[in-house]
Amino acid sequence: MTENFADLIAAHAQARGSARALVSARDVSYAALDRRAAGFARVLADRGVEAGDRVALLLGNDERFAIALLAVWRLGATAAPLHPLLGRDDQRDILDDLAPRLVVDDVPAGEADGPIAPGTAPALILYTSGSTGRPKGAVLSHAATIEANRSWAGPVMALSRDDVVLAALPLSHSLGLNGALLAPLLAGAIIVVLERFTADAVLAAITAHRVTVVPGVATMFRRLLDAPAIDRAAFASVRIALSGAAPCPWELAEEWRARTGVRILRGYGMTELFRPISYLADDPTDLPDSIGRPVPGVEIRLVDDDGRAAAGGAIGELWIRTPCAMDAYLAAPDATREVLEDGWFRTGDLAVQTADGYVSIVGRKRERILRAGYSVFPPEVERVLGSHPAVAETAVVGVAHAELGEEVAAFVALRPGAAATPDELIAWCRERLAAYKYPRTVAILDRLPRSATGKIAKSALVAR
Repeated sequence: MTENFADLIAAHAQARGSARALVSARDVSYAALDRRAAGFARVLADRGVEAGDRVALLLGNDERFAIALLAVWRLGATAAPLHPLLGRDDQRDILDDLAPRLVVDDVPAGEADGPIAPGTAPALILYTSGSTGRPKGAVLSHAATIEANRSWAGPVMALSRDDVVLAALPLSHSLGLNGALLAPLLAGAIIVVLERFTADAVLAAITAHRVTVVPGVATMFRRLLDAPAIDRAAFASVRIALSGAAPCPWELAEEWRARTGVRILRGYGMTELFRPISYLADDPTDLPDSIGRPVPGVEIRLVDDDGRAAAGGAIGELWIRTPCAMDAYLAAPDATREVLEDGWFRTGDLAVQTADGYVSIVGRKRERILRAGYSVFPPEVERVLGSHPAVAETAVVGVAHAELGEEVAAFVALRPGAAATPDELIAWCRERLAAYKYPRTVAILDRLPRSATGKIAKSALVAR
């Protein structure tokens, strides 16, 4: 019988009973979470949901999300979490692609008992950011989801029942779903769920609930550091923070540790693969330019443009083989074949690896800017530009140029209260980068445009 993630939470309900699982608008114990999931599963069944159906979850950050997710799984159906603040066009495109049996936007109160169906249907369909074209639905099995979250809860985060994990990330996105909800549930920890991120709400929750683990993204850590109320003493209970979704600059990680006393565990992941490369909670090693090493059970290759293994220390496209990989993109066989080959996932990222296994991402194969025959990788320029004290966020793109082929262009959003001119930022980069790498134009925006899943939409910037 195929294991269902909901079975694992039901086991905690039997073992832990009244122990808290969720702290949200109200506390929910492991036993109550399981009973409410069973109760909502009956509601879904009455609405026609059967094993193998797809159910869209259009729910925000509170206990209803977890209840609905487990209810869908109890029926042997497939859950597709969607952010409730998706734009109308994005939501329409995704729902047209998904063709769900039902869209859930509320969860009525009610408890029950009942059996859990085998996990033979996919567990999840998670939509990618769609940086080019429409978002694609990554189809993930229960086996992949369970294995991934055992990795999150085990070697990556070293979670225990004594941990209190902050869920300020959107639970509808891969990082929040796994790092802030499923892995903590798998470990039997307590999860403090915030409806939305604000620096004040996070700082208050950490203090009030003695939070021990803080998953986040670089922008969140930056905003917390910029908050007037930040106080090192408030982080006395926190043992680790965890970054994902987008690269966390080393300078930010250093400043965070100096001011809070807490290490940010940096790593590399994506919707299709969960978190295959990471620093680990029990390993103190932390290298400035590396994203860590492959986690246990994960294999990597670096491949040159001819499909051969890159020479030692040379740049190559990062290929990953992991038991946590997606099965396919939903109803997109051509897109699936582009990234999956004999069990290997072609990431499209260019990387190097040291002799002792540490991986550094140097750029995107498709984002590489070819300026007068020289290769420029946007992440390198973004790191330098992002190290300017006035810069909060940055994105670097290639734009067409009649003589050079492409030119390097940058877009930035400044930190609150900070000031800088484009010429000043260009000069900052020129002093720190090779002559062919620094951006010739810098545009300062109030905020950088983002895709439906919250990542910087570089295609929109190129269009400008």
